Amino acid sequence: MSTAGDGSFATALTELTGVRYPIVQTGMGWVAGPRLVSASADAGALGILASATMTVEQLRAAVREVKSRTDAPFGVNLRADAGDAADRVRIIVDEGVRVASFALAPSKELIARLKDAGVVVIPSVGARRHAEKVAAWGADAVMVQGGEGGGHTGNVATSVLLPQVVDAVGIPVIAAGGFHDGRGLVAALAYGAAGIGMGTRFLLTSDSTVPAEVKAKYLAASVKDVTVTTKVDGMPHRMLRTAMVDSLERTGRLTSSLRALRHAAAFRKETGASWPRLVRDGLAMKHGKELTWGQVLLAANTPMLLKASMVEGRTDIGVMASGQVAGLIDDLPSCAELVGRIMDEARATLKSLPR
Repeated sequence: MSTAGDGSFATALTELTGVRYPIVQTGMGWVAGPRLVSASADAGALGILASATMTVEQLRAAVREVKSRTDAPFGVNLRADAGDAADRVRIIVDEGVRVASFALAPSKELIARLKDAGVVVIPSVGARRHAEKVAAWGADAVMVQGGEGGGHTGNVATSVLLPQVVDAVGIPVIAAGGFHDGRGLVAALAYGAAGIGMGTRFLLTSDSTVPAEVKAKYLAASVKDVTVTTKVDGMPHRMLRTAMVDSLERTGRLTSSLRALRHAAAFRKETGASWPRLVRDGLAMKHGKELTWGQVLLAANTPMLLKASMVEGRTDIGVMASGQVAGLIDDLPSCAELVGRIMDEARATLKSLPR
């Protein structure tokens, strides 16, 4: 790592993606839209547009809106198991998007197609073996999320998982889960990471479109108010503990299944997907994660429960994915203010270290 005369901060991540600072704003569904992504990119971070909750047409429009707002590099997050993944990849290639990130490991063929088009491929993983697999398939970098991270998460802390992955692969590693300031960036770099990814911290900025009343609930939360539940979609999911989460955890299997069916129907209408496509996506999800059909059905809960809070402000009927770091955040800076502050803290921390 090095600091250039223009104030940039060079690591393997900045060199790979062309951004000024080794910070990634992660692709959060219903949250990481054009306004937040362009603000993050203008601030010098790598903004990632979340596409899973968009139709193909909405994705193309969102990419073009980001391009109209900023000339800085940015990325798009994709579901590798989606039935229309090829169409979404075509948009990334046609529109000249710099980075494709993935919540699930993309196939070797998909990685090759993107790389042949000059797109940087960065899958997200939660285990060393997954990092080793995508690295062997040609991924340019990998984001590793420890258990502190929001949304779907594992049970291994970032401080344990990160050095494992850094030692196992020969590509740049981005650390996610528990980061919000410059000290965390320096700690990640000391472990051998090339940068950090942050979701909750960017959600809690003035550039985020999340309703003000929802942001207020995040700001009021303590570390103990962030919990992990499997009752949303059958997989461990880190979020703020609310009356809605408590209600979900008391719900029986039949009621959960009926609720999931309603949400599947709502999501199908929202995205314009056909029932056959939803079934195909469910089959791909089931195979990719070795889930039961019950878990696949429950997965329909996630997009609509998140939308209720993140878009509509209805925390009484929605959920709020959150990293544990929410308990340490108490302000709503702009993305420019946030990134500038993190980099100032990182430089000050590096200077204060014993030599």
